[in-house]
Amino acid sequence: MAAPTIDIYTKFGCPFCVRAKHLFDKKGAAYNEYDITMGGEKRDEMLERAPMARTVPQIFIGETYVGGSDQLAALEAKGELDALLAG
Repeated sequence: MAAPTIDIYTKFGCPFCVRAKHLFDKKGAAYNEYDITMGGEKRDEMLERAPMARTVPQIFIGETYVGGSDQLAALEAKGELDALLAG
């Protein structure tokens, strides 16, 4: 089974975005990063996928909406992130 696609919506200078990307890097997980600092179509896309999202990062692993950096860290702490990354 192929690993799921990881999408992360970020903004320039966001320490929580850096934290989330660092965890993915540590895991060796490739991700698509979309910088929405200046708004645009990717920000609109993020809001379509997570209508209540007002902060970054916003993280999606496959079809699963993870949420932000804290939610990603919680998955890791519970030992559930590796299984999600494996598909």
